[in-house]
Amino acid sequence: MTEKITKILFDTDIGSDIDDAIALAYLLANPNCELLGITTVSGQPLERAKLASAICKSAEMNIPIIPGHNDRIDGATRQPDVPQKIVLSKLDHDKEFNNIDAVEFMAETIRENPNEVALLAVGPMTNLANLFTRHPDTPSLLKSLQLMIGRFSDNHGLPVSEWNAHCDPTAASMVYSTITPKHTSIGLDLTYQVVMSSTEVKQHFQHPILKPVYEMSKVWFESREEIRFHDPLAAVALFDDSICTYVRGRVNVLRSSDRSDGETQLSDDYNGPHRVGITVNSEQFFESYFSVFNQT
Repeated sequence: MTEKITKILFDTDIGSDIDDAIALAYLLANPNCELLGITTVSGQPLERAKLASAICKSAEMNIPIIPGHNDRIDGATRQPDVPQKIVLSKLDHDKEFNNIDAVEFMAETIRENPNEVALLAVGPMTNLANLFTRHPDTPSLLKSLQLMIGRFSDNHGLPVSEWNAHCDPTAASMVYSTITPKHTSIGLDLTYQVVMSSTEVKQHFQHPILKPVYEMSKVWFESREEIRFHDPLAAVALFDDSICTYVRGRVNVLRSSDRSDGETQLSDDYNGPHRVGITVNSEQFFESYFSVFNQT
């Protein structure tokens, strides 16, 4: 039986960590994904759009790409640099993009596809907070909201505040205060469990769509030995809901004056509006992720 196509808007801070690019490659290769558009967020959104363009060109797909907000809701960006942009000179990519507002693009796309769009956000929540504030009709028009954000257990060694939440805590709080259908978060508790070494990446990233991602990974591996598949887990879980198990509750975003700014806490409200991942089957994740590249 043919699986149902899922329409997706992808909001990303591609170009800082490498995992955004890995997630985008998966969406482009997945025959059950209809990618309606890509919006970028956080410091230098234009450079981030160029990186997204390079991966889209490797997939020979013409996807609307719209640079979004640079700064956080209530201050300057906490993520000004785009380390991966150094590879752009080696890759074919667009240099200019549609001169339209990313938030307006998101709102228009959602209204044109009522209750059909899964909004997948894997960066700071700035674009989403602006969308929900400026266009309060759009949250209820979504099919689902899927976020890579937060840390929801007391795992030792994990940052108190996950990076996407820390980069715009005000926006994160606004998004968690908005009611949407199927509001799901995949946090560091789970994504730290899906890991691949540089040797494994070189072995597995041979598909044409993954070639520019592999070039980007070389920058990442200059100072690290592993990749954690944070954003790809959120993407794959949209298509295979059995990879993770979930609990319901209510997420609150805590504020502070240090690196813990943006800490996420989940209440024990089993009727709460938020669904949060609590376990992951790592082997099943990798099988599901790489399976789409065998179909293209």
